[in-house]
Amino acid sequence: MKKSSSVLIKIALVIVFTVCVILPLLQMFLTMSGESFLKVVTAERFGLVLGNSITVSLVATFISVALAMLLSFCISRSSIQGKNIFRVILTLPMLIPSISHGMGLIILFGANGILTNLLGLSSNIYGFGGIVIGSVMYSFPVAFLMLSDVLTYEDASPYEAADVLGIPKYRQFFSITLPYLSKSLISVVFATFTLIITDYGVPLMIGGNYTTLPVMMYQEIVGLLDFGKGSVIGSLLLLPAVAAFIIDALKKDRGSSSFVTKRIKPRRNPLRDGLCYATCGLFSIIVIIPIATFIMLTFIKRYPLDMTLTLDHIFKTFDMNGGTYLLNSLIVSVLVSVIGVATAYVTAYCTARMSGVLSRVLHLISITSMAIPGLVLGLSYVLFFKGSFLYGTLAILILVNTIHFFASPYLMIYNSFNIINKNLEDVGATLNISRPRIFFQVLIPQTKDTLIEMMSYFFVNSMMTISAVSFLANVSTKQLSLMITQFEAVRLLECSAFVSLLILCVNLLVKGIVYVLKKQLKKNKPVIVLAEE
Repeated sequence: MKKSSSVLIKIALVIVFTVCVILPLLQMFLTMSGESFLKVVTAERFGLVLGNSITVSLVATFISVALAMLLSFCISRSSIQGKNIFRVILTLPMLIPSISHGMGLIILFGANGILTNLLGLSSNIYGFGGIVIGSVMYSFPVAFLMLSDVLTYEDASPYEAADVLGIPKYRQFFSITLPYLSKSLISVVFATFTLIITDYGVPLMIGGNYTTLPVMMYQEIVGLLDFGKGSVIGSLLLLPAVAAFIIDALKKDRGSSSFVTKRIKPRRNPLRDGLCYATCGLFSIIVIIPIATFIMLTFIKRYPLDMTLTLDHIFKTFDMNGGTYLLNSLIVSVLVSVIGVATAYVTAYCTARMSGVLSRVLHLISITSMAIPGLVLGLSYVLFFKGSFLYGTLAILILVNTIHFFASPYLMIYNSFNIINKNLEDVGATLNISRPRIFFQVLIPQTKDTLIEMMSYFFVNSMMTISAVSFLANVSTKQLSLMITQFEAVRLLECSAFVSLLILCVNLLVKGIVYVLKKQLKKNKPVIVLAEE
């Protein structure tokens, strides 16, 4: 690849991201006016709504991170069997929309909920308590995956030295484990807090009169078509995400000189392992119960009035264009996976394997989407692309989903490229082997695992998202996940349950295919042979 060609590719990518990320955000900021800002901040309920959002997010974040730490330790610091099974079960909530968690709580603990009737409960799930529980269910798997990954790669050497010196386990925890986790824990806390404070699915479904900022924004735009006030609230929702982004970037910039010399292999301890089995089993049951209720509700005529088994809700869903919306979701998810992976791969190659100012600019702009909540991105696209040939088509849904979920897959492959020897291209040039040949014959075969994970990430998230697409979809382009709000509005919870179950099944199928593909790749590791040209 000639230098001029690589520069042109970088410039083209910078232009694409500027049009798809920076300009829509600028358009949203320009839509705000002093009058709109004053209307929002001086509104009687604004202070209350802001306080609601912060309170719910802080409480739910604390619980999510605490549970994630507990279960991460159970998985990584015990010798229990079936760790992969527990890991899969505990991350199942990531495969359904956030709004489904709110609906699951209504089915279980609502006025006529299954557990409400079974246990004779009188408490009201709607409001603060319901939002906190739903938000924990929604955000906990993300925190769990982040922490368990960090703990998996912790070096065993300091612990072995501590054992030799006779240092007790509790002192090892405070002196070795916590300092090791501290930087990662900051990222986990901010990521979880941002995820919760910008989500509108759970509070919209189960919040009742307890309104949060994302719900207020949704009401202003969808209910009142007030884009000015919606832009003000969207800008406020950007603040925690931007703060998390800056803190995480600064933490990564500082880097770390630590490296793993030996993985931790926990010894058998009957008491500890028994407690870990009990903890993982209990939380696995808690995760499975709402999914089981979706299955039950799908095949019951009208809970709790008529418990007759039926397929009516499945037929009703498809009669109301469920098949078309499922097809829309599959088309969007597949194309987002293909386009997203191709774009992220080429972008990461330009930023990780090439030097220069353009590479640094491209890297910065590529991870910017990480700091933009889905609702805010969706609104900015409405304001920027309205009236264009893209507006009202599946193409704009593909574009917004690609940008919304771009940063994480990009960082996956960026980190993979940084692990591969940096001198590879220089050696290739010495041997008269071109960059494109190294790209296709060395880098792609060496990063197939990461490519598969990237495709899975794009597909699963595009399949279940409701935030970024809620303002952009119309009757003909609606995705399946948006039917949940449609059915909930007319109290067809049985149909909503079926939609949630359908999304879960599709995503589980994709995850299963990914697992099989990765297993096959491990058996058939590529042998790279490059001859001189």
